[in-house]
Amino acid sequence: MSGTPEDRTDRAVTVMVVDDHPMWRDAVARDLAEAGFDVVATAGDGPQAVRRAKAAEPDVLVLDLNLPGLPGVQVCKELVAADPGLRVLVLSASGEHADVLEAVKSGATGYLLKSASTEELLDAVRRTAAGDAVFTPGLAGLVLGEYRRLAGRPAAATATPGEPAVPQLTERETEVLRLVAKGLSYKQIAERLVISHRTVQNHVQNTLGKLQLHNRVELVRYAIERGLDSSE
Repeated sequence: MSGTPEDRTDRAVTVMVVDDHPMWRDAVARDLAEAGFDVVATAGDGPQAVRRAKAAEPDVLVLDLNLPGLPGVQVCKELVAADPGLRVLVLSASGEHADVLEAVKSGATGYLLKSASTEELLDAVRRTAAGDAVFTPGLAGLVLGEYRRLAGRPAAATATPGEPAVPQLTERETEVLRLVAKGLSYKQIAERLVISHRTVQNHVQNTLGKLQLHNRVELVRYAIERGLDSSE
């Protein structure tokens, strides 16, 4: 299984690159390796991606959506279901809203357009490995807007008496959750609250465990459903 962010601090982040264009796939893998990432596998189609990812167990999967054999969103859904700790960064030529939302709903923790620079890609992989939700500028607002729309549905109402009680978060965990919902990175949260980056990660991991959520994207949705993103 993929390690927690704390586990990764003493070793290189392991990455797998999935794209059906060999030259693009090789170039991305080379850039990542030269930047110090450990590229443990690559794949050129959907079924191959699933097999190799389960064998290599990367920390981060850099995934194209347009794959032969099995669509990228299905690859993402299957691999995240098998390993909830896996971070998936979609790297796609498509900026279509439907593609972005489908990728996030399938378990992707970030979405970057292929027009991004090499430095933007490297930064996105680093942040994805650290647990941040990373999106090409403009797409983050789209995802948050969709979560707000879903949160407005009757299904987001409070629990009925027969349902389990909502887990209790500490005051600091709630504070961190509110800043996560506002889109701040772990580094920004640490600076805002004058605590260490590691402490922020610990609060997020504890909150994920209490709420039985798998990643930061699910955490943002939970917070928005409760209006924490708009609180002061």
